[in-house]
Amino acid sequence: MSALLIIGLQTGLPRTLGMPDAVEPMDREWTTGFFKEGVAGVRQVTALGIEGDGQADLINHGGQDKAINVYPSEHYPTWMEELGLDLQPGAFGENFTTTGMTESEVCVGDVFQCGALRLQVSQPRQPCWKLARRWRIKDLAAQVERTGRTGWYFRVLSGGPVRAGMKLERVERLAPAWSISAANEVMHHRKTDAAAALALAGCPGLSASWHVSLTNRAASGLQKTRARLNDPLGS
Repeated sequence: MSALLIIGLQTGLPRTLGMPDAVEPMDREWTTGFFKEGVAGVRQVTALGIEGDGQADLINHGGQDKAINVYPSEHYPTWMEELGLDLQPGAFGENFTTTGMTESEVCVGDVFQCGALRLQVSQPRQPCWKLARRWRIKDLAAQVERTGRTGWYFRVLSGGPVRAGMKLERVERLAPAWSISAANEVMHHRKTDAAAALALAGCPGLSASWHVSLTNRAASGLQKTRARLNDPLGS
């Protein structure tokens, strides 16, 4: 049975930073929940996340399918070497900094449990511009996407207490073919593969937003294929 060890637990509420009239884009005013601080004690987890945590952009972040942001500590040494930064747990805005498994070993739909707490992997994490803004590296989100070192999200099936040092045991695997790495590959690098998009869209446990995006992509791809078959000369 595989497990994840939570070596860092981080939470943080949205805050506004920067200056409205700044000339440099990186210095302009922005509101973000990206900055997470380490928690030494126990926090309660509910369907919408961890006590004391919040997101500024509730359209693209948070919610039941993205209740907890997870990032493997195994990636930190590589990032520190590549970026020349001293990165500590929470540097990627994650709630759980873990060790034990990475994107190639964790699958969409996997269920992890410790006591009353029961969590399910819903999708890879898709970093946004705020990651780049935090570290003032314009292409950092693109680097994360390109390398596949994205981390993932948990939805909460059953709430309970959480703390750093807790071990989450994997107790169920619904889709062994759909590792986080495989899902990233389809979403970001095989954008014209309608069959793969449709297959991933049907993965049990996949987030609603990814299901919709992939279903739409597959439908669009099939329409284009039919159009080519009906008009092979493109006239």
